[in-house]
Amino acid sequence: MPQNPSILDPFLRRITRYGPPSEEEISALVAVLTPPAAAPEGHEMIRQFTHPRISTLLLSGTVGRVVTLSHGAQQITALQVPGDFVDLHAFLLGDLDHSIVALSDCLISTADHDDLRRLTDRYPRLGRALWFLTLVDGAIHRQWLAVLGRRDAVARVGFLICELYTRIKDVGLAQDNRFELGLTQVQIADVLGLSAVHVNRVAQALRRRGLVSWDRYGHVEIRDWDALAELAEFDPAYLQLEGRREP
Repeated sequence: MPQNPSILDPFLRRITRYGPPSEEEISALVAVLTPPAAAPEGHEMIRQFTHPRISTLLLSGTVGRVVTLSHGAQQITALQVPGDFVDLHAFLLGDLDHSIVALSDCLISTADHDDLRRLTDRYPRLGRALWFLTLVDGAIHRQWLAVLGRRDAVARVGFLICELYTRIKDVGLAQDNRFELGLTQVQIADVLGLSAVHVNRVAQALRRRGLVSWDRYGHVEIRDWDALAELAEFDPAYLQLEGRREP
């Protein structure tokens, strides 16, 4: 794994939510990870309906889980940020029902499933910590079912901005209500079930209301957090930022 251990900081921040891992556990986990590799924007890491033998840790960039329908239409069903194991669930499942795609230029590391199996057998607490991360992923999915089904376009975009900022800030990569969105408006449309034109109109509306500053390069500043969170009905409790400490 990397000569520079700081590249793992986002992931270690996340896994510590379950309880600080021991030095032995961290060393054992690092030992099964491959050296960092580039995954350029658009790269399909895992193809829909295939059976991966590895799981991928996102070190930088943005990754999406993408479902492609028979006529070619796509829906991005989840977004992954640095520190996420983007397909840890594939460790226990068979063929995946979605693709894993780099939505921006990314840096990744991978772990072979056989190595993960030996690791979690030897360190059950570490296995439970990884399971904790997959359960948080499930909570995010449930929240987005409600967002897409019961919120209008403005609230959807607002919720996305609030969530991504919160998740990226949590792993130490954003502060002062400023962050890199890492998504084009076309990609945002595929996440929110809107057209790119509609997303652009919503972005302009949020700017006019003084809630966000959002340039064409994806630099976002949340100018009024309380008002944006209220508009989007965003409550970060589902992200489990307080974690769960083992007795």
